[in-house]
Amino acid sequence: MRNKEIRMPILPVEAYYSQEWFDLEQEHIFGKTWHFAGFTEDINEPGDYITAQVGSDNILVIKGNDHKLRAFHNVCRHRGTQLLRAEGNERKAITCPYHDWTYSIEGDLLSIPNQETEFPNLNCKNMGLHKASVDIWRGMIFVHPEPQAPSILQWFNGVEEYLGPHRPEELIEYEEGMTEHTINSNWKIVAENYIDGYHLSHLHSNTLNMYDHSKQESGFVGPHYVFYEPLEKEYLDNLENYAPYPLIDHIPREQVGAYVPLLFPNLGLGEGECDWSIFLIIPIAPDKTKVITRSKVMNASSLNFAKQGLLSNAYWNKKISGKYFGKNSDDPMASGDFMAEDIFACEQQQKSLKSSRFFVGATAINLEASVRQFQQIIRDYIPK
Repeated sequence: MRNKEIRMPILPVEAYYSQEWFDLEQEHIFGKTWHFAGFTEDINEPGDYITAQVGSDNILVIKGNDHKLRAFHNVCRHRGTQLLRAEGNERKAITCPYHDWTYSIEGDLLSIPNQETEFPNLNCKNMGLHKASVDIWRGMIFVHPEPQAPSILQWFNGVEEYLGPHRPEELIEYEEGMTEHTINSNWKIVAENYIDGYHLSHLHSNTLNMYDHSKQESGFVGPHYVFYEPLEKEYLDNLENYAPYPLIDHIPREQVGAYVPLLFPNLGLGEGECDWSIFLIIPIAPDKTKVITRSKVMNASSLNFAKQGLLSNAYWNKKISGKYFGKNSDDPMASGDFMAEDIFACEQQQKSLKSSRFFVGATAINLEASVRQFQQIIRDYIPK
């Protein structure tokens, strides 16, 4: 019989595949913390909106006629139908697709079909959309399911000094940096892989070798993980020629490096010498996770990007290769793509969780300390 006390290394192994644990996390972690919804430039004009899945709640953020952002639960007050799709524009009003109950873009109930005959005693003033919280931090829009959420500045208190000197609100998004992956593993395995410093020089020995992994610095500020490592010397000494994109011009030379925090519970940032990105980990099921990346670069001309690409091409062709060499072009371990390597590793670990021989041995004292602490934070959020 399988030992029910197997742990990984703080949490029970069942936390990575059971529906019970998944539901508890949705309620007590994702339902009670701030979450990334988008960038400020995603919502420009009155009526523009985006939506975000936060635990079991779908939250919409919309710009009102007064140009203020408001957040609401994306459900009609009549029968609970979801009102809006992922993103778009409702210039004048929000109308439920089911029974045409209509709300203003400020969340007030405006009209009900056949109200006089079907709902003669209903007070529309008390039937506006359920409110949520919205705030902006470093050019990013965050939402919280509760209408009176704790301050977002308090939530990120102390973190900012460990982030890169990047000013993401001054950078522009580029299409190639937008990706979406569905990973067949629990969301915590993806998050733990993201903060695991031990695997960087092993799994990514040939794909992330432009960084000096031996000098990584990491730790936690509250529930948030922070990480920095410098560039490898050859790359740093020739940065103007080797960087794949134009260098971000407001980063002091002495502060160049890789800043890779994980803002609890599921937003990773990748802050480098020539790009800045988000890595959003979205739980779908106990054994399925969606990861969305969006990246920003300098607002430079296409010609400058082309010139930089030509300069750096020879370096990257020489520097990057797969961990293993193989004839199969679909083999993630021969792809030379660090994201493909990570996905493969996460899915391989998930496959083993229910094995009768599954066991977690000793974890690295320093380079896997973040994994143990992350699991303890998860454990502290779940009611005993």
